[in-house]
Amino acid sequence: MECNRGESLEREKDWTITRAEDDLLLSLQKTLNILPITAQMLINRGFVDKYAASLFLSPSLENLHDPFLLSGMLDGVDRLIEAVRDNEKIAIYGDYDVDGTTSTALLYLFFKEIGVETTCYIPQRLVEGYGLNKGAIERLAADGIKVIITVDCGISNSEEVAYAASLGVDVIITDHHEIPEVLPEAVAIINPLKKDSKFPFKGLAGVGVAFNLVIALRSGFKEAGIIEGNGPNLKRFLDIVSIGTVADVVPLVDENRVLVSYGLSELNNTKRVGLRALVDVTSVRMGQITAEKIAFQLAPRINAAGRLDRADLALRLIITDDEQEAAELAIKLDKENTARQRIEERIRIEATEMVEQAGCFAEDKAIVLYSENWHAGVIGIVASRLVEKYQRPVAMIAIDGPVGKGSLRSISGVSVIDGLHAAAGTLVRYGGHRAAAGLTVDKERVEEFRDAFIGYMHSSLTDDDLRPALRLDGEVALDELDSRFVAEIDKFAPFGRANEKPLLCASKAEVINSEIVGVKHLKLRIRQNGRKKDAIAFGKAALHPLKGFFDIAFCPYMDEWNGVRSLRLNVKDLKKI
Repeated sequence: MECNRGESLEREKDWTITRAEDDLLLSLQKTLNILPITAQMLINRGFVDKYAASLFLSPSLENLHDPFLLSGMLDGVDRLIEAVRDNEKIAIYGDYDVDGTTSTALLYLFFKEIGVETTCYIPQRLVEGYGLNKGAIERLAADGIKVIITVDCGISNSEEVAYAASLGVDVIITDHHEIPEVLPEAVAIINPLKKDSKFPFKGLAGVGVAFNLVIALRSGFKEAGIIEGNGPNLKRFLDIVSIGTVADVVPLVDENRVLVSYGLSELNNTKRVGLRALVDVTSVRMGQITAEKIAFQLAPRINAAGRLDRADLALRLIITDDEQEAAELAIKLDKENTARQRIEERIRIEATEMVEQAGCFAEDKAIVLYSENWHAGVIGIVASRLVEKYQRPVAMIAIDGPVGKGSLRSISGVSVIDGLHAAAGTLVRYGGHRAAAGLTVDKERVEEFRDAFIGYMHSSLTDDDLRPALRLDGEVALDELDSRFVAEIDKFAPFGRANEKPLLCASKAEVINSEIVGVKHLKLRIRQNGRKKDAIAFGKAALHPLKGFFDIAFCPYMDEWNGVRSLRLNVKDLKKI
């Protein structure tokens, strides 16, 4: 069965299907007693032997790595043992996004459970910016803070860490962002990306690093006699860890897969009144929370606080024990999210018009846009939308007076951090990941930055790098999509970056009819070899009416209505035969 490589109905995408060697496919299929398509999907994800595949399909807390393999962990634990013994005041300094907020909540609740009072500090995005700042350090020092633990930030704050030391404040950095050439002179730096780190997994979110600190602290505190007995049940914190990990779009493999798998179970049964209140203001239901529902329902509402108002609203929601306060905060975050969506849509329309009118899409291998009318808190979301639309790295900069604050997003395999390194001479500061980053630039140097960043991408990327591609897991017939197939697909969850939902191809399938639903979407009825399936094609209403024979690229999913589960198709692309 071969999928046609004809013309796509949209901007043409390259369809590629990875095919494993027959011997390897058969071996994995027999040893694990799985379907051929399941074996193919495992091989596509790099699991080519029974042991590795079994670990992937059955994640276990026993597979978590030793947190003391993170360089700096022992120094951080020792300093915090000293601080607790000497009754020194400790502050947890977070970031204003979901990862930073959940990291802050995690450490606060852990210390609270062992009877240690801490102070939480999350900077205001539009006033203080990202990371440590001297004003905050001064205020914390004036309040008697002796130790600051950063979460999801700090790795690029050498000057601020030195300033804290001058005020008699020690800093322990926990972070997961790219390592700068010069590291801060902190008491401890805990980051899996450090060259001297022996931690085998490099893809932790900030909350994953913080959770490893919690594991190490429980061990160290027990040995030091600070905790009696077994101490807190750390598994119960995984509801918080799962939210931050999914929201930060880190690869859902290795340790992250374990944390989110168990975290979803905890989240669906959580006793935290704030998280339950947050679920209540969404269309999600307890017991049905998935990684996807975290990403599109829960995380945006938590994020909205830091984007438009104060992230400590979301922090208060997570840590509160008061049901009334939780309900009020959840409603406020829901309203903030609605306001964010309106602002985001306005900026998206403006940015799209700028690209189309300038014609830069056709010529440039990156897009850099800026405006004095944009809200710095939401441009990162819009940048992600433009990446999806134009298939190239995007930088969006909100100009506020003499300074611009920017957010960058990238396509698979392309590092925006490398582009920022190349343009570093034009910037005040920058930091982030390969796929997402932030920057600060003087207004008069924005054009200079644009030229340097786009110039780097031109020298680094080919036209093929920018061509939209669909990497298919394999080809199936609709009559293969039975209950066994569904059960084996379910074992691949939770889905996310580096473990995307299975993308399959059905060849020579007939679209019987189409119907527009929800203005933008297309409902389809598909038939192949006498078997019919319902399908949805999100954002493809413009294709209506649609009939005829096509190769169809789709993700299978389970739809539940009135207690009945049915397998349906989420259509990603169609090619006319």
